[in-house]
Amino acid sequence: MTMIKKVHEILPITKIIVETAQFDIQKINKPEIESVEYQQGEQLGFWNVREFILFRDNHTCQHCKGKSKDKILNVHHIESRLTGGDSPNNLVTLCETCHNDYHKGKIDLKIKRGKKFNHATFMGIMRKTFHKRLFKMYPNVKITYGYITKNTRIENNLPKAHRIDAKCITGNPLAKSIDTWFYYKKVRCQNRQIHKANFIKGHIKKLNQAPFEVKGFRLFDKVEFEKELYYIFGRRKSGFFDIRKLDRTKVNKGSISYKKLLLKGFRETLLIERRNGNSSPSLKA
Repeated sequence: MTMIKKVHEILPITKIIVETAQFDIQKINKPEIESVEYQQGEQLGFWNVREFILFRDNHTCQHCKGKSKDKILNVHHIESRLTGGDSPNNLVTLCETCHNDYHKGKIDLKIKRGKKFNHATFMGIMRKTFHKRLFKMYPNVKITYGYITKNTRIENNLPKAHRIDAKCITGNPLAKSIDTWFYYKKVRCQNRQIHKANFIKGHIKKLNQAPFEVKGFRLFDKVEFEKELYYIFGRRKSGFFDIRKLDRTKVNKGSISYKKLLLKGFRETLLIERRNGNSSPSLKA
């Protein structure tokens, strides 16, 4: 919504076309899935999720691997049910001994849950909200779909790229593009996480909030180093910073003295790079 508002401020926009895309979570998880396989998930043939998890884990505790000799098995949520749900990739088999010891804080589980699809679910929910807000704000909004964009690109023998897809969405796939384009990256406005997520030695949680300024520089300030422009992605009290391009390219493995940097612009919530064709990125001056 922010980007659409910004474009309206500088260009005489008469029509907005939004490409609607849906995330096929089953295909993300199993790219080769086809046809009837969509109805034959990994839990097919099992009475419930618990039975499937026990079978998947070979009826063996995934912490002690059976060393406790406890024959009673529990299905444990790696992340809480509230945040991780009851999906199989958030469940693991533990013997009752290990399960009780974990909840008493006697052991740490070195088990990571499988791939998450929170982002895909979120995008599916927000898509309709996004459309409704656009229709309220602007008079001429139309919806198109990813398969139409793909078909237009193939018919005109065009390569796959975000900029090419954008032209296909407009209905003018063969329009001549200018060589210069701008890459925008949204960064957080505030850091509201007071402590690090994990404990350090002594069962202490380290503070996560750095000072607002370090040696006169702030996070995401634009700086110049050896006649190239970068953004500050990390700062240390020692004065050595992690500066990067927006494609995540680091300089000197993320350790440059602040004395070698020239401040070119204060931080903003939208970082911008000017890019030319397929060349390497350069920052907007």
